[in-house]
Amino acid sequence: MLVLGKVAEILNSFTLAKPSVTLRELREATGLPTSTLQRLVANMVAHGFLDRVGDQVRIGARMAFWAAAAVKDLDVLSVVNPVLKELRDKTGETTCFFRAEGAHRVCVAVAETYHALRRDMHVGKIAPITVGSAGRVLLAWNPELAEEVLRGALPQLTEQTVTDPGELRGLIARTRAEGCAITVGERVDGASGLAAPVFDPAADLVGALMIMGPSLRMPYEQCLFWVDLLVEHADRITRTLGGRYPA
Repeated sequence: MLVLGKVAEILNSFTLAKPSVTLRELREATGLPTSTLQRLVANMVAHGFLDRVGDQVRIGARMAFWAAAAVKDLDVLSVVNPVLKELRDKTGETTCFFRAEGAHRVCVAVAETYHALRRDMHVGKIAPITVGSAGRVLLAWNPELAEEVLRGALPQLTEQTVTDPGELRGLIARTRAEGCAITVGERVDGASGLAAPVFDPAADLVGALMIMGPSLRMPYEQCLFWVDLLVEHADRITRTLGGRYPA
């Protein structure tokens, strides 16, 4: 069990943002003695848990073979819901998961805040896909849909809603470059949201993970502070689904 714990520590050191690391970085991440780490890494490479590329190691390609059976027939929402609850408990705010439905986005899972003051959200709630952080994420990794909706009229829900196609096109491009989106007051006055993408094994977009709440508790600076936490949880869903980021 002790050895398995150390192996798990090594595997947990890899992320979608940093899939390859050096032995020094592994040592810093795990705190394992150099001799122990070298021995474990050598054995993990020999058995396909890790692949060595130059002076770096990464998760072994053979792991995908083993993982295929685990993710076969896996229900996406059974993976999403526990992550939503954990993220809700860490932030104190409502968390939800959106998918694209034509020119709209629909909430397919939600973990509501315990605060009395909250934004209205429930499973099945529909909003224009051109408005808010979740919509921006859904458009950023679906260029065909983005161009289709940008050719039509863009609804204005508040004074902060972006209705200029050129401006929105730029914001969509920025979302893809930064890996997430933050919006304040675009769908509802006095409300904020930040969202990040989740991908499947084919690197296709599954949906958008979102934190939402009143701007009173979620000013732009607070949203920025939560970006890493949000992306970490979105990455967890992607990895559990056997997903990967687009090249």
